[in-house]
Amino acid sequence: MVKNYLLIYSEQLATDIELLCQNITAPSNTLFQIRKSSSSVYANIREANYGQSKADMLSKFEIALKECSETEGWLQLLFNTSSIDEETYKNYRNLCGRIRRMLIASCKTLKENIK
Repeated sequence: MVKNYLLIYSEQLATDIELLCQNITAPSNTLFQIRKSSSSVYANIREANYGQSKADMLSKFEIALKECSETEGWLQLLFNTSSIDEETYKNYRNLCGRIRRMLIASCKTLKENIK
């Protein structure tokens, strides 16, 4: 069976962010928002795997892409406010970047297949 790395990485991101939020001190709204955006990346990628059509799948991937960008923004805020250290920030940012690049490539391929 082929491994779905996009799903694996997005699940890792959502899980890691949840664990991170359980162990840091930051404003509750910030923690809520980063949990929400990172879990949305995972949920939309998971849902895309059972899309009703290629257009539906594309829509879910595009939402996941926006949520991934939002997650990166919240990570930047946590780093800027010293809620997380530089190594933690870079590790999560790199994971977001990997997911983002995979989503961009997937969206491009889907758009070409829809034409």
